[in-house]
Amino acid sequence: MVQRLYFTQADHDRITAAVGAAERESDGEIVTIVAQNSDAYHDVGLQWAIGVVFLALSIVAAFPHIARTLIARLIGEWDHVIEDWIFLTLLLGLLILKFLIVRYALAWIPLRMALTPRATKARRVRRRAVALFRAVAQGRTRAKTGVMLYLSLDEHRAEIVADASINDRVAPAVWGEAMAALIAGVKADQAAQGMVDAVTQVGAILTAHFPRSEDDVNELPDRLIEL
Repeated sequence: MVQRLYFTQADHDRITAAVGAAERESDGEIVTIVAQNSDAYHDVGLQWAIGVVFLALSIVAAFPHIARTLIARLIGEWDHVIEDWIFLTLLLGLLILKFLIVRYALAWIPLRMALTPRATKARRVRRRAVALFRAVAQGRTRAKTGVMLYLSLDEHRAEIVADASINDRVAPAVWGEAMAALIAGVKADQAAQGMVDAVTQVGAILTAHFPRSEDDVNELPDRLIEL
């Protein structure tokens, strides 16, 4: 189900404060980004429309006499005898109509999102997260200690993407609790609290592996980036 969650100024302030606190004891730099969704999934709507047309064609191919009978009744030919060109023309028209109905029905985002496979959502969210990380954080810290928390609301999915130095020391599974906290907050309609909890847990991990150096400076913005 598509959710419309909004972050108030107070939410932004809480997340900014949480990032500042998390970075206070570590050389790590945390970036937080939230987006309503990670893809428009237009191709999914097209695939469903094509699938419905092929399914209808398969049924006609399997039961041609039933299809002829239904189309004959549709045009009032109760003796069920219609010429081939009429049958094929009407069949083509019905298939185009089915295609358009499905295509326009799936223009409604909640339905399109509901019919999008979870694996597809996961891939698109991950791809968007990696692209954003490359744009805003990758290689922008002196010691390559940037980490990004990305939340995609419509898909109810979160991603944590880290710089090379962090990946060398922290296994991906270690971020599990932070991810769980983030998703739990979204499901409870408390996305801001979920982000704060996740930032706190990421900060603890960074502190354990990258304790703050004396010359550490704040290299990336602490504020929540809302797309």
